Amino acid sequence: MLLHLLRRNRFFFLPYVLALVAVGILQFLYTQEQLMQWINFRNTPLADLLFPYVTYLGDGVFYVFVCLILLTYNRRIGLMAFASFALSSLTSEFLKKIIFSNSPRPLKFFEHSTYQYHVIEGLEIHSINSFPSGHTTTAFAMFSLLALLDSRKERGLICLALAILTGYSRVYLFQHFVEDAYVGSLVGTISSVIVYLLMDQWVRKKEKLDAI
Repeated sequence: MLLHLLRRNRFFFLPYVLALVAVGILQFLYTQEQLMQWINFRNTPLADLLFPYVTYLGDGVFYVFVCLILLTYNRRIGLMAFASFALSSLTSEFLKKIIFSNSPRPLKFFEHSTYQYHVIEGLEIHSINSFPSGHTTTAFAMFSLLALLDSRKERGLICLALAILTGYSRVYLFQHFVEDAYVGSLVGTISSVIVYLLMDQWVRKKEKLDAI
């Protein structure tokens, strides 16, 4: 069932796996500090303008809003979206607040460094509870579920692009390290896949019982 789901949604999962491998190799070759400096150095006025808004795609309030819209459209899909949000958020918060509590964010990590990092003026930068990235978790939970639900599977590429942009925004905005966004993407995607498979299994059982 899982392999069939992955093949059917290859427009999302194939490039996602390739991205995971590529970023995984970069993390093996370079430290989190080096990756952060590389991204932070490549700032532009346009990116400074756009990414503070792009990052809201991973905000929990936005996902709840999407859940409500889906609930209005279809009760089962709406409940599935809420379940995905709950599972991914609770997992992320457990890792962030319990397992890896007080993990330093870039601002705290570099506070005694001679590195002159770039931050957007007026943007609130947090200092602790870095791992994993909650916004990235939420974005991948939402967009992976939308890709799974969409009958036009090629639009999975768009969903993946938006999720990756959200994750990248968290690093660009100096809120998280690459590893935070990397693991957040896994937590979010796996949560939605689990919820989707459980709901699909429940629906199939219900249809069998109704047919008896």
